[in-house]
Amino acid sequence: MNDQRGRPDAPAPDRGGAPPGGEPDPHPAVRRWRELAPEAVLLDGFHALKHALRFGAEIPLALAQDRTAALALAAELAPDLAGRLDGMLRQVPPETLRELLPRPHPTGVAALAVRGSGHRAPVPGEQPGARTPRTAPLIVLDNPRHLGNIGAVIRLAAGCGAAGVLTTGTVDPWHPAVVRASAGLHFATAVERRLPAELPAGPTYALDPAGADLRTLTLPDEALLVFGSERSGLSPELRARADQLVALPMRPQVSSYNLATSVAMTLYHWMAQRPE
Repeated sequence: MNDQRGRPDAPAPDRGGAPPGGEPDPHPAVRRWRELAPEAVLLDGFHALKHALRFGAEIPLALAQDRTAALALAAELAPDLAGRLDGMLRQVPPETLRELLPRPHPTGVAALAVRGSGHRAPVPGEQPGARTPRTAPLIVLDNPRHLGNIGAVIRLAAGCGAAGVLTTGTVDPWHPAVVRASAGLHFATAVERRLPAELPAGPTYALDPAGADLRTLTLPDEALLVFGSERSGLSPELRARADQLVALPMRPQVSSYNLATSVAMTLYHWMAQRPE
């Protein structure tokens, strides 16, 4: 049974038929999803879709296993988007969503966005002929390994008004698990993977236990704030590039902070020293 309740414009069901000797035709949303998915960004859950829409992402397909419930959530948490979501959400049965996503979000919402769409500006200070310095630091994650940490840092950068998040190493910062952890806020800031030699210019402050106490420093707006890998710390290449090593205040015998916590402490220090 193809239950389309809650979707007033639902097309006639088409999952029951099958060509002689063939497999049943997939749900139309499944066909469309499979066409788009290889080049698209997965928005896993209502909050990721909400943020992507607010920051101008192009959304060619948005699905909900309970359209009525999703629109009620929009009315409560994002009334500014309720009309747009009413026009774009397509209801699909729960088994269809599970076919597309092995672990659907508890909100029962999933969407695909066009990578590179939205209001994200290029990495500040790199535009041809640019003369104006950055007005907020860039976060550099040196070979990060934990996808959830990367997403949490992108969420922090968007919320604190950082200029963007650049990563080195092999992990794609647009991996679906990273976008899920960022709640779709990739579209609110610059997010790119770079080789260390391709990082933009600017005074470089690298976090390291051997550095000067963060509380004694003023972080310039045009700074690159570099955070080492969760496992191995700073790479020799980025340690050598640093203009200043910076240490976070920490109780004796505590070995480290979580990566996202370290970024949060550093960005808060930058924000607290700025005039309102």
